[in-house]
Amino acid sequence: MKKFLIVATAAALGLGVAACDSSAENAAEDRAAATEQAVDAQADATEQAAQGTATEEAAENKADAMRDQADKTADAQQEAADKSDGGEPN
Repeated sequence: MKKFLIVATAAALGLGVAACDSSAENAAEDRAAATEQAVDAQADATEQAAQGTATEEAAENKADAMRDQADKTADAQQEAADKSDGGEPN
């Protein structure tokens, strides 16, 4: 439920500024978001596969690191997309 709320909030915010961005910028931001969501799904699968095993804590740590890296990468890609059209993020 928490992930749904985060995705829904991000989508709503994205729609609010979409009219101000170029189509190339929007496409780059969409790719960054999709990549982040794919890594989140992989992290979820990693956690689920290790649930109830001796490696559960290590899997959770790995999943957290995957999510953190994906978030940082997506943020950097979105920032680069914002700068690509010479404008500030709106």
